[in-house]
Amino acid sequence: MKTISLSKVVFVIYLLVLLWLVLFKLSADPLSVLLHYKIRSLNLIPFAYITRAHLDETLFNIVAFIPLGILLNVRYKRTDFWRKLVYIGAFSIVIEITQFIFAIGRTDINDVITNTLGGLIGLLMYRLASKYIENEKLDRIITVTGAILLIILLLLRTLVFRVRYHSGSSVHAG
Repeated sequence: MKTISLSKVVFVIYLLVLLWLVLFKLSADPLSVLLHYKIRSLNLIPFAYITRAHLDETLFNIVAFIPLGILLNVRYKRTDFWRKLVYIGAFSIVIEITQFIFAIGRTDINDVITNTLGGLIGLLMYRLASKYIENEKLDRIITVTGAILLIILLLLRTLVFRVRYHSGSSVHAG
């Protein structure tokens, strides 16, 4: 399979896994989440409260969105840096609005900020790496590594980790 085709597959699967992670916390039963998880809250004040759980979530959001910035660079060479950053921010806003509409999580401006920061870091990491590694080789490395990591994540999720979505839980991603 050509690198360009594999990179498209990796990008689409990453987006689907990211949505599954952020919206459904990797639940095996997303329909149940939509029907039974009814938490709707809205925070529009950036970093109004900071607890250990919020710091963990902040770090998680940043890390989860770094690949988005990297993969946008692999997939969309002709799109300028700022437009890619806007896409990342818009994607995060859509996720937060979806959580609010379906009452499947806490809608939080902090998530938009940290998700976008993660994507920005990914964009910058790719830019820095491309100064030292030829683009085609870099794209091939990223694509193959991304495919392997996605396979490992999915195997771990299905074979090792039994993630449950608790309606009363304060654990929240995205």
